[in-house]
Amino acid sequence: MNYHQYLPVDVVNGPGTRCTLFVSGCEHQCRGCYNKATWPLKSGHPFTDLMQEQIVQDLLDSRIPRRGLSLSGGEPLHPANLDDVKKLLQEVVSRAPSKDIWLWTGYTLAELSSKQRDVIAYVDVLIDGKYIQDEADPNLVWRGSANQCVHFLSERARKGQENHC
Repeated sequence: MNYHQYLPVDVVNGPGTRCTLFVSGCEHQCRGCYNKATWPLKSGHPFTDLMQEQIVQDLLDSRIPRRGLSLSGGEPLHPANLDDVKKLLQEVVSRAPSKDIWLWTGYTLAELSSKQRDVIAYVDVLIDGKYIQDEADPNLVWRGSANQCVHFLSERARKGQENHC
């Protein structure tokens, strides 16, 4: 897997202060995408064990408390990214269990393969659906277009929350 950008401190992509990884590779290629540079699978930088360890250490850093990890792209659930994304999420859940995990995907929950569902088993909040420029709404929270849904998947994420579609 390659990644396009890593933000060790981010306050835009999910609630609170977070670590955010933008993975490379997207087969959806939505019209109006703000992140077209991430579409090629080989764009950006190779995702290494060293980068994975950096993310975990940043999540554990008490000097700048982070609420969790956000994964965007590109497409974290692109078939070519699944093994590395799953390995990263397993490491985060194991070593930083108090941190939440948010993931944005152009696939809908109903479209996910069994291998993609294995990955989202580690995700607290999933924002799904392709970005549709004709349904764009800057007033939506955590999503760009009205067709996209915010799914609170884990018990801790669901507390007082309802899915938004």
